[in-house]
Amino acid sequence: MKSSNIVLKVVTGSYLVLFFVYLFLPLVFMSVVAFNTSSIPQVTPWEGFTLKWFGKLFGDSQMWDGLINSLIVAFFVVIISVPIGLGASLLLTRLQFKARNGLYAILVSPILMPGIILGISTFLFWDKAFHISGGLWTAIMGQSTFISGYCMLLIMARAQRFDKTQEDAAFDLGATHRQVFWKITLPFLRPALISAAALAFMQSFENYNTTLFAIGFEQTLPIYIGSKLRAFISPAMNALACIFIALTIAGVFVYEVMRRSESFKKS
Repeated sequence: MKSSNIVLKVVTGSYLVLFFVYLFLPLVFMSVVAFNTSSIPQVTPWEGFTLKWFGKLFGDSQMWDGLINSLIVAFFVVIISVPIGLGASLLLTRLQFKARNGLYAILVSPILMPGIILGISTFLFWDKAFHISGGLWTAIMGQSTFISGYCMLLIMARAQRFDKTQEDAAFDLGATHRQVFWKITLPFLRPALISAAALAFMQSFENYNTTLFAIGFEQTLPIYIGSKLRAFISPAMNALACIFIALTIAGVFVYEVMRRSESFKKS
């Protein structure tokens, strides 16, 4: 029995080590390359420590334009997708009608649709129907078609656990529908709304396929990175990846500190 436990621990430990090596080794490689003097992305031979690739990155006006466009698109995608997801989730969880399952399938279907199809169809629709050429607006519309579905599913998971007797009690006390929504329903859904907004922002910011075919001659940060990688793999791209890794680690650290402080206050 003891030998079997030892074998199980060894196998489990080996699997976890291989898993984390597979997961984090490329990230470590990209981070190290960003500080190598060599103009070719490589760890060996090590030609010396440098920060020049960060300087070249910050001096690239196309990168800043792509970053600003990505932030603009992501902001408006959140503004559009979260209310649509909220309305759809309340519709599907509050009302019982024959076409409910069919409506649910329609609202979820953009998530299953290839991003290329969404991007091309969005571009053609706005161009042919309203004579609006590809740009940030069409990218926002193309992304919102499927990101709103993610928001809906996330908010629905929270809305299905809502105790409707709270609303009934508020109505009995003379509250209006608006007061019930703002004072009871919305505060209960606030964690899901925040999560949906964060998810929508990240999905929009890193989206490539849909945006590439919907944005026309404009470019976002992922499109900028893709064009640079097709032309030449510059260590400046590794510097950009290093910055994103650092921001992600910082965000996780801040979140964990806030979570522990809240749990400490509750205890």
